[in-house]
Formats: sequence, structure tokens, C-alpha cells
Amino acid sequence: MKKKDEKSRSRMKGTPARVLKLIKPYRAFVILSLLTAAVSVAGQLFIPILTGNAIDYMADQGRVDFASVTRIAVYIGIAMALSAAAQYVLGTVNNYVTFHVTCDLRNLAARKIERLPLSYLDTHLTGDLVSRVIADADLLSDGLLMGFTQLFTGVLTILGTLVFMLRVSLPIALVVILVTPLSLVAASYIANKTYRFFQLQSEVRGRETALVNESIEGMKVIHAFGGEQESLRVFDEVNEELEDASLKATFYSSLTNPATRFVNSVVYAGVILTGALFALSGGITVGQLSVFLTYANQYTKPFNEISGVVTELANALASAARIFELLDAEEDPADDLDARELHPEDIDGHVTLDHVDFSYVPDKPLIEDLTLDVLPGRRVAIVGPTGSGKTTLINLLMRFYDVDEGAILLGGTDIRKIRRQNLRAAYGMVLQETWLKAGTIAENIAYGDPGAVREKIVEAAKAARAHGFISRLPQGYDTPISEDGGQLSQGEKQLLCIARVMLSLPPMLILDEATSSIDTRTELKIQNAMARMMEGRTSFIVAHRLSTIREADVILVLADGHIVEKGTHGELLEKGGFYARLYHSQFEGVSI
Repeated sequence: MKKKDEKSRSRMKGTPARVLKLIKPYRAFVILSLLTAAVSVAGQLFIPILTGNAIDYMADQGRVDFASVTRIAVYIGIAMALSAAAQYVLGTVNNYVTFHVTCDLRNLAARKIERLPLSYLDTHLTGDLVSRVIADADLLSDGLLMGFTQLFTGVLTILGTLVFMLRVSLPIALVVILVTPLSLVAASYIANKTYRFFQLQSEVRGRETALVNESIEGMKVIHAFGGEQESLRVFDEVNEELEDASLKATFYSSLTNPATRFVNSVVYAGVILTGALFALSGGITVGQLSVFLTYANQYTKPFNEISGVVTELANALASAARIFELLDAEEDPADDLDARELHPEDIDGHVTLDHVDFSYVPDKPLIEDLTLDVLPGRRVAIVGPTGSGKTTLINLLMRFYDVDEGAILLGGTDIRKIRRQNLRAAYGMVLQETWLKAGTIAENIAYGDPGAVREKIVEAAKAARAHGFISRLPQGYDTPISEDGGQLSQGEKQLLCIARVMLSLPPMLILDEATSSIDTRTELKIQNAMARMMEGRTSFIVAHRLSTIREADVILVLADGHIVEKGTHGELLEKGGFYARLYHSQFEGVSI
């Protein structure tokens, strides 16, 4: 816990400076905000002086200087108008700066997520990332807006009030100045204590957001296995933890206002007592005493506002620290300066794995000394039990992860010497887990080739046997779908993904259980189309249904990250080894 607090304080030290760096491009607007705040405060502080003068013109018994009072009333109206106009400009400028800074920060976070390695995304909850980019950015926005609006005017009001009070009466102003530090000390002490609790509140809120996200996405599974009570129990635990952190943060932050109000009451009482004594002795006029009482009230009010600002800023800085923690995460290493820029037509499809070692967790090797040479145009099937390294091999080929030892070569070139964008553009992928984006059916099919004409899109859909169900949709290819394609069946979503690859037709293919969600009849129909698609293209096919890989040029059988068998379908059956037992278990119920 102590180390965690030290780490939290370390992040806190650098966070304000980084927030100021985000504000720097808008410094002209910040200066304008300060100027308008100064005009607004000056107008508000000038009014008590005018009011005091008006009182003095009416203080003599039986005589009121109506001309002077009328003139002062006009000046008061002008001061109020200038102050109101400045306040309007101040609010507009502050909103502009705040929302642009928040927008910039969210853009930085979104671009950062695009550059994060899969290893980071695999080990961090999606809901927590969403909470940082959305909720924490909103909290920072609220804190900045309150800081700009109330902090500027509050500080200027305090300074301006002191200046005016010093001009009217030095002894009474000294009473105010001597008591003021008590309020500052109380606010500063409480603010330092509250930051830690706001930091904890932000962290727990992120976990709760992640839990809600997971529960909604997995609602069918929760209902299917009767896990409602367990899901609620886990949520209650996190929710109670958030309640506890929020209560502590709110409690300690709420102490600021009463503490400053107490000090402010002392200041006001001191001004009343001292001012009354001076007025009775003739040191100040009745009008000047009214000025002091008004200033004492105006002087103490900003302290209450600033105490609220301090609380919001503590919350905002805690939220900003979480966003900066995301921005500081280690990115995918940049492409080498001498990395080659290959175009699909330059890629022959010759893939070599040279003594490859890889592990997700240090000291727990998954793939060891894997060597493989895939000639151009060959269809390579990869089979094996769960956890044997099939999908990991695909991740390495696409360079979602880099190998620990050895190398993967494409056309004789280490893929680490090829630009990632070019390498990944050389592959077409159809995965077991479908991915669709919010848009029309046509846009989803054309995701890999946005410039494709409608005729090509329809042709690809027909080849994937998706044209039939698309034609039955309300708007055909222009039918909008949600991000997860919720209104489509799993099989229909997979057909769209197959059509997407058939449209772009890159030089190499990766099919990871590409037909796992398609019924057998439809699967048989698209086998010929996929066979034509794979002609002349190096293809890696991950399959559990072994009937789909009989025509592969070579079948690799993986177990514990090693190739334990290698050959054609017929050759492996003749060997009677692991593959043969696996194959017969699917068709004859033989135990492996």
C-alpha cells in the first residue's frame, strides 16, 4: 500500500505540468480569459466604492445630494454592464479552451490505443480503457472548466479586494491579511489528503466500467449457465469498493468548505468589530464602513469557491493521471529506419520460420525451436489441441507479436525489416471471431478496399454465398448494421468476413476456423470458391474440423509449440500417429 501511495504521489507531481502543456497551444485564449476575468472583477469591486460614496452623499441629516447620487447610479449601471459582458466572454473562452483540451487529449488517447501492442490490450480490461478515454476525460474537463472560471475570478477578486481595502484603511486591511493564511493552510492540507482518495475512486470506477462491459457482452452466457447471482455478487463487491472510495473522497473534500467558511466568518467578524471602532472614532466614514463590509463579504466568498475548485481539481488531476498512464504505456516498437516498403505485387508468398522461440509469459515457453519453410502458393493447414500454439503462430506471422528468438522471413527478408502496414496488407484474414463495424453491409465488405465499386462488392458476396441473405435484408447492401452486427446470425457475420477477403484478394491468406459458424451445406458451397481464392496464394488454415483441410498441400500438427507431425492428409493417416487418432476421433468416436 505504501509503494502504491508513493507511485500515486509521483504521478501527481508530473500531472499538473503535463496538463499545462496540453493547455499551451491555447495560451492566447487563456490570456484573454485572464483579461476578461480582470475586467469582470474590477467592475464588481468598483461598485462597492461607488455605493459607499452614494451613502456618504446621503449620510448628512436633512440633506441628500441627488445629483451626485444619480451620477453614481449611472456609473454603477455602466460597471455592472461591463462586468456582465466580460463574464459572458470569460465563460465562452473558458468553454472553448476546456473542450478543445479534452478533445485533444481524447485524440491522443485514441491514437495511442492504435499504436499499443496486442500484449497490452490482451492484459488490460476494455472497459477500463473506455473509462479512461471517456469518463476520466470528462472529469478532467469539469475540473478545468471550474478552474478557469472560478479560480481565475476568485484569485483576482481576493487580490483586488485587498488592494481596494488597503487604499481605504490600512489597519482594517491588516486584520484581514493576518487571518487569511489560516484559510489557505486549511484548504491546502485537505486538498493533499483528498487526491489519494480521488485516485482510488478513478481506478475502482474503471474496474466497475470494465465489469459492466463484460457482463453486457457476455449476458447470453451468464443466463445460459445461471450465473446471474454470481455476476451480481461480483458487481456488488466492486460497487461497494467504489462506494467506500467515493465516500472517503467526498467526505475529506467536503471538509474544505466548512473549514474555509469558519475562517471567513472570523475575517468578517474582525472587519465588523475593527471597522465599527474606527467609524465611532471618526477614522472612517459610514460609507467607507459599508465598503469594507461589502469587501469583507466579497473577499471571503472566493475562498469558498476556491475550496470547491481545489476538490474538483484534485479529482481532475487524478483522472488526468490515469489518462497519462495510458499515454505512457509502451508502444509497438517503431519500424526500423531501413524497413522495406513492399507492395502486394512484390510479395511472392515464400514464408520461412527459422528456429522460432516465443512465450507470452517469461519462463513459460509456448513455441520452441519452430522451423518451417512454406513455398509460394502452398496451402498449409495447422491443427492441434487447444493451447498448442496455432493462433499464436498466426499472431507471429502477422507480427502482432515479435518472436523472442529466431526469425520469420517473407521472401527471404526478416519481417521485422518490413513495414508493419505493408506486411499486414499482404495478408487476408478470416477469423473464428468475426469483426464488423458500424456501417452498411457494403461498407463492411469493402473495408479492405474502400474504393471498390458496387459490382465488385456484389461479386465477392456471391462468391462467399452471402448475396442471398443480403438481398433479403430491408435495404440490401445499404442496410446499416451495428458494430457487432447484432441483427445478423453468427454464420451471416462470418460470410461477410469471407466476402471481405474475397474482394481484396491479397497475396497471402490466413483462415482461422473461417467456416466454424457456417452450416455444413453452405460450407460445402463455398469450399470451391475458397479453393479458387487460394490458388496461387500462400494460405495458412487453422482448423478443428479436419474434413475442411483434406486438400491442403501440407498439414502441420502442433503440440506444446512443436511440430510433432508433418505431411499430407493421406500420409498422416498412414502413419497412424497423433493426426490419425485426432481425425478418427471426429468421425468414429475413437478416444485420443
